[in-house]
This record gives sequence, structure tokens and C-alpha cells, in this order.
Amino acid sequence: MNRVVITGAGTINALGPNVAETLAAMREGKCGIGELEFQDVDRLAIKIGGQVKGYDAEAAFNRQQLALFDRFTQFTLIAAREALAQSGLSFSGELAATSGVILGNSGGGMTTLDANYRTVYEDGKNRVHPFVVPKLMNNAAASHVSMEFNLKGPSFTVATACASSNHAMSQAFTMVRSGMSKVMVTGGSESMLCFGGVKAWEGLRVMSKDACRPFSANRNGMVQGEGAAIFVFEEYEHAKARGAEILAEVAGFAMSSDASDIVMPSKQGAARAISGALRDAGITPDQIGYINAHGTGTAANDKTECAAVADVFGAHADQLMISSTKAMHGHLIGGTGAVELLACIMALRDGVIAPTIGYEEPDPECSLDVVPNEAREAKVDYVLSNAFAFGGLNAVLALKNA
Repeated sequence: MNRVVITGAGTINALGPNVAETLAAMREGKCGIGELEFQDVDRLAIKIGGQVKGYDAEAAFNRQQLALFDRFTQFTLIAAREALAQSGLSFSGELAATSGVILGNSGGGMTTLDANYRTVYEDGKNRVHPFVVPKLMNNAAASHVSMEFNLKGPSFTVATACASSNHAMSQAFTMVRSGMSKVMVTGGSESMLCFGGVKAWEGLRVMSKDACRPFSANRNGMVQGEGAAIFVFEEYEHAKARGAEILAEVAGFAMSSDASDIVMPSKQGAARAISGALRDAGITPDQIGYINAHGTGTAANDKTECAAVADVFGAHADQLMISSTKAMHGHLIGGTGAVELLACIMALRDGVIAPTIGYEEPDPECSLDVVPNEAREAKVDYVLSNAFAFGGLNAVLALKNA
């Protein structure tokens, strides 16, 4: 099977409008979570989120494009442009015919949906824009990326709630590793920070009103975020032949289903995905130096995830570094695994472990080294990125130093 490497990365999220600013913010332990700014936010109980502030859509897209692009699609295209520019690739001929795009997304065009519900139900209008459906559909971002970059191969969207991006990147990895494609564009995006999007999450009673504090004993819930991260997955020999800069190597992955509860996580399901990723990558538990945790800041997720890590790694769990960057950029739902993969690349490439900020009190059920509050310099050769979703759908990626 082919080796798969990452040759391009792009992002826009609450920490920054590109990869460089995002990684700088992670190194500094900055918090991108703040007061939400949109219509009727005063009617919500939850008023904070990892919102992309100072964003000017008209600077990136023309009027015709904005009529077709929901906010989540806009974020995706901005991130894709950065990733493809870094990769140095252009697509024509056979490469275009076999290269595709697989993205993770959970909610689709929530801002479009929210605005048009208002138009019909609040304003009493009987007509909506003719492009509402192509604007809000979950595959809109993947389709527009394929069109902008001439990607004519396998292209689709994966929707598995909070594991969407990891599942999408796993499928892109599989296609390149198997030889089906030399190049795949992959990652994920989400933009649910609108009145209806936040109101729906409020109903679950898992949201914090003040901060995301993963693994801290006084944690009180998750905080939503928005944005996108996109990567270029490329067959190693193809990348080497053209002299591409290699950011990291994707070593393996695994997926599992809890098959137990729609919202409560399972230690056994998470552990199966973690151990499966190690097995697929052909590495032993003691080779892993860092895990980017799912780490939502909810009591149920954090203690279950720590228990799963302890089960898989045994005595080596005490030597592991495990952190959650959601305390900085918020939980991007379907896009979260993609943004978090940037922290994994930073750990491998720069030797910097992103911190778990907001950590205040040790929790005996989360007694691992969670890299509290400050980034840490450390050399690691292998890392894992965890994603455990509602519905009991789990996806873990293993990366190695290139």
C-alpha cells in the first residue's frame, strides 16, 4: 500500500484566518472564545462561542458567489485556497480525473436555514431565494471545492456529527493509500453559530455559559465554534518526485461504533478506535507521544476518554501528553477534527504541544498529563487525533513525523 503525506494545510477559525496565525495562537494558549454577535443573541441562555470575528465575506467572494455560498462553504473555500497554494498543485488531465475532495460537515448551511426560516415563519413571506437548497445542502462545500480546483475524482461529504472530519480524512487517506487517487483534498467545516443553531444545542443542556475547561474538575460543558480546516493528502512518491514540502505522514486510522447510546459515550467504543488506529499504523502504544483529545469539556466525554486512553496505553498512559484545543477555538462539531489536526502537525513538525487552557482543578477521573494552560516543547514521532461523536461513532487518526 502507498504511503500518504500531507503537503498542504489551510484554515480559518476563531484563533485566526490562516494556519500561521492559528498555530501561533495555539502556542501562546490564546482563547478565541468570546461573546457571540448575531441577531437575537440576547434571547439565548448561551451567549459565548468560538466565532470567527472581523470576517469580511465580500473581500473573498463576489455577489454571485455569495448568493450560492453559505458561511460554512465560504470558510471551506478560504481554507482550501490556502492549502492548495501551499501544496503547489494544479489539476489537469489524469491527475484531475482521479483527484477528489472528501469533507466532514454535520449541520450543512445552518445560517442559510436559519435566515430562511425567519423569512417564512417570522416575516410571513411566501417565497425564498431559488438557491436555498444548493446553498444549505451538506455537500455544497465539497462540490464548490471540486469545481474551483477542477477535482473530477471521488468527491462527497461525510456527516457523522462530531467525528465527521476524522471520518472524511480517513476515507481520503484510504483512497490515496489504496492507489485509487494520487491526491485527495480533505478536512471539514462548520458554521452553526446562528440563533437556531445555538438554540438547538441549548436544548441538550451540555453547554457552558462561561468557558470550555476540558479535564478540569470544575468543567461545566462544551462551547461551540465555527470555521474550517482543509488538507492535501498526497501519495508519498508523487509528492517526493515533485519536491513538495511534506508537513506530516498519515500512518493509519480506525473507526468504531459504540452501538449503545445516542448521546452517552462508551469507553469500550473509544478504546477500540484508539487501539485500531495503532494497529493500522503498525505501531505500539509506547511509540505515541501526544494525543489530541476529543476533550469537549463535558463530564461524560472527558472521563470516558481518559478511561479509554488508560485502558489502551496501560502504564505508558502516564508518559503521554494529551490535550484538548477546544478550550481555545471551541467545538466545531463536524469541522472540529480538521482544525485539531493542525495541533497534531505542530506537535510533529515544530515540537510544540498545544495546551489545554482553562484548566483549574485536577480531576481524579482525568489524571493524565493534559498539558495544562501552557504549551510545551517536546519531541514526538507519533501522534493520535481522537474524535468521538453523538451516535457513538468514533474515528481516530495516527500521524507520524515525515
